[in-house]
Amino acid sequence: MKRSDIITIIAVLAIISIFTLIPNTLASFNRLTTEHGLLMSFFKFAILGTFGEMLALRIRKGHYIEKGFGLLPRILIWGILGVVIASAMTIFKTGTVVLLEKGFKITRAGFWFAGGLSLGKAFVAMCISVLMNTLFAPVFMTFHKVTDIHIMETGGTLNGFFSNPLRIGDTLKNKINWDIQYGFIFKKTIPLFWYPAHTITFLLPGNYQVLFAAFLGIALGLILTIRR
Repeated sequence: MKRSDIITIIAVLAIISIFTLIPNTLASFNRLTTEHGLLMSFFKFAILGTFGEMLALRIRKGHYIEKGFGLLPRILIWGILGVVIASAMTIFKTGTVVLLEKGFKITRAGFWFAGGLSLGKAFVAMCISVLMNTLFAPVFMTFHKVTDIHIMETGGTLNGFFSNPLRIGDTLKNKINWDIQYGFIFKKTIPLFWYPAHTITFLLPGNYQVLFAAFLGIALGLILTIRR
């Protein structure tokens, strides 16, 4: 175990201790999440999503950061994506319930979803997860890959990121390995991991849904970084 691993473990344990041992910390966190949901989503994903990519780098190359990794641009992009994800979760939660009730005449969908844990609530949560991950996740994952390539190609600096144009068309056509992006990321991880993972997410109390999704950002960072 390297010194950097020990420091990382200590930092993680320290953060956990703050929430579990210091009175009112969790209550304050929940209050901020309720009052400033999108802003908190920015910080949750900025920290946890970037940490996931750092863990992936540690697994692949033996260190958490390297020249050109682009820590600050990645923090920024993950924060922005966090706001987008939180917004998508709200849209798909509301829209799926309406679709089930109005489109499929499952009139108790809203009642199930608002109630306690039940088979009905699990069914609605699964529908939300399937729709969100089928319609939204591929676009989100592809955009993340485009920005990831842009960060690496511009030296990993904020100045390089903003001073060079984001050539989305060229990146989509020539720089993404679609055998991995479609054959693994879309075709396998979405149905086998993200459908059930986000079903669990939508079964949680509202204040913890985005936080749990942000923790899943660690998994996403690992998946998107390891399978290049």
